[in-house]
Amino acid sequence: QVQLADSGGGWVQPGGSLRLSCLFSGKIFNMYTMGWYRQAPGKQRDLVAEINSGGSTTYADSVKGRFTISRDNTKKTAYLQMNSLKPEDTAFYYCHARIRADYWGQGTQVTVSS
Repeated sequence: QVQLADSGGGWVQPGGSLRLSCLFSGKIFNMYTMGWYRQAPGKQRDLVAEINSGGSTTYADSVKGRFTISRDNTKKTAYLQMNSLKPEDTAFYYCHARIRADYWGQGTQVTVSS
Protein backbone atom coordinates (compact mmCIF):
# COMPACT_ATOMS: atom_id res chain seq x y z
CA GLN A 1 0.00 0.00 0.00
CA VAL A 2 1.42 3.38 -1.04
CA GLN A 3 0.82 6.51 1.00
CA LEU A 4 2.09 9.99 0.27
CA ALA A 5 2.49 12.75 2.84
CA ASP A 6 3.07 16.14 1.29
CA SER A 7 4.06 19.21 3.25
CA GLY A 8 5.84 22.54 3.05
CA GLY A 9 3.15 24.84 1.76
CA GLY A 10 2.36 28.21 3.24
CA TRP A 11 2.11 31.88 2.52
CA VAL A 12 4.89 33.76 0.79
CA GLN A 13 5.27 37.15 -0.84
CA PRO A 14 5.81 37.43 -4.60
CA GLY A 15 9.42 36.66 -5.45
CA GLY A 16 9.78 34.38 -2.45
CA SER A 17 10.57 30.68 -2.23
CA LEU A 18 9.09 27.54 -0.76
CA ARG A 19 10.10 23.89 -0.80
CA LEU A 20 7.49 21.17 -0.84
CA SER A 21 8.27 17.67 0.37
CA CYS A 22 6.54 14.38 -0.35
CA LEU A 23 7.31 11.44 1.92
CA PHE A 24 6.55 8.08 0.31
CA SER A 25 5.45 5.08 2.37
CA GLY A 26 5.65 1.77 0.55
CA LYS A 27 8.06 -0.31 -1.43
CA ILE A 28 10.32 0.35 -4.42
CA PHE A 29 10.08 4.13 -4.27
CA ASN A 30 12.96 4.36 -6.72
CA MET A 31 10.83 2.76 -9.46
CA TYR A 32 7.99 5.30 -9.24
CA THR A 33 7.57 8.41 -11.31
CA MET A 34 7.00 11.21 -8.83
CA GLY A 35 5.27 14.45 -9.62
CA TRP A 36 3.59 17.56 -8.34
CA TYR A 37 0.25 18.82 -9.55
CA ARG A 38 -1.64 21.93 -8.56
CA GLN A 39 -5.23 23.02 -8.56
CA ALA A 40 -6.51 26.56 -8.16
CA PRO A 41 -10.14 27.26 -7.20
CA GLY A 42 -12.46 26.62 -10.11
CA LYS A 43 -9.72 25.16 -12.27
CA GLN A 44 -8.57 21.68 -13.19
CA ARG A 45 -5.64 19.93 -11.60
CA ASP A 46 -2.56 20.41 -13.77
CA LEU A 47 0.89 18.89 -13.85
CA VAL A 48 3.59 21.17 -12.46
CA ALA A 49 6.64 18.91 -12.61
CA GLU A 50 7.56 15.26 -12.82
CA ILE A 51 10.67 13.15 -12.30
CA ASN A 52 10.95 9.56 -13.41
CA SER A 53 12.93 6.69 -11.96
CA GLY A 54 15.94 7.60 -14.09
CA GLY A 55 15.94 11.20 -12.93
CA SER A 56 14.55 12.75 -16.10
CA THR A 57 12.33 15.74 -15.43
CA THR A 58 9.37 17.44 -17.07
CA TYR A 59 8.02 20.90 -16.23
CA ALA A 60 5.00 22.93 -17.11
CA ASP A 61 5.99 25.89 -19.27
CA SER A 62 4.73 28.29 -16.62
CA VAL A 63 7.27 27.10 -14.04
CA LYS A 64 10.34 26.36 -16.15
CA GLY A 65 13.39 28.11 -14.79
CA ARG A 66 11.72 28.80 -11.45
CA PHE A 67 10.80 25.39 -10.04
CA THR A 68 13.01 22.34 -9.57
CA ILE A 69 11.81 18.84 -8.84
CA SER A 70 14.16 16.33 -7.23
CA ARG A 71 14.10 13.07 -5.38
CA ASP A 72 16.12 11.38 -2.66
CA ASN A 73 15.66 7.64 -3.01
CA THR A 74 17.40 6.93 0.29
CA LYS A 75 14.84 9.07 2.11
CA LYS A 76 11.92 8.03 -0.11
CA THR A 77 11.14 11.70 -0.58
CA ALA A 78 10.41 13.93 -3.53
CA TYR A 79 10.85 17.69 -3.42
CA LEU A 80 9.65 20.71 -5.31
CA GLN A 81 11.81 23.79 -4.87
CA MET A 82 9.81 26.83 -5.91
CA ASN A 83 11.63 30.11 -6.47
CA SER A 84 10.52 33.48 -7.80
CA LEU A 85 6.96 32.68 -6.83
CA LYS A 86 4.16 34.62 -8.46
CA PRO A 87 0.56 35.21 -7.36
CA GLU A 88 -0.57 32.92 -10.18
CA ASP A 89 1.29 30.07 -8.47
CA THR A 90 -1.30 30.17 -5.71
CA ALA A 91 -3.00 26.77 -5.58
CA PHE A 92 -3.36 23.54 -3.70
CA TYR A 93 -0.34 21.40 -4.55
CA TYR A 94 -0.58 17.61 -4.65
CA CYS A 95 2.16 15.04 -4.65
CA HIS A 96 1.64 12.23 -7.15
CA ALA A 97 3.24 8.82 -7.59
CA ARG A 98 2.79 6.54 -10.57
CA ILE A 99 4.01 3.13 -11.59
CA ARG A 100 1.04 1.00 -12.64
CA ALA A 101 -1.49 2.94 -10.59
CA ASP A 102 -1.83 6.53 -9.44
CA TYR A 103 -1.42 7.67 -5.87
CA TRP A 104 -2.02 11.12 -4.41
CA GLY A 105 -1.02 13.02 -1.34
CA GLN A 106 -3.52 15.00 0.68
CA GLY A 107 -2.24 18.29 -0.73
CA THR A 108 -0.73 21.43 0.70
CA GLN A 109 -1.81 25.01 0.14
CA VAL A 110 0.56 27.52 -1.41
CA THR A 111 -0.48 31.16 -1.30
CA VAL A 112 1.56 33.89 -2.98
CA SER A 113 0.43 37.40 -2.21
CA SER A 114 1.62 40.69 -0.84
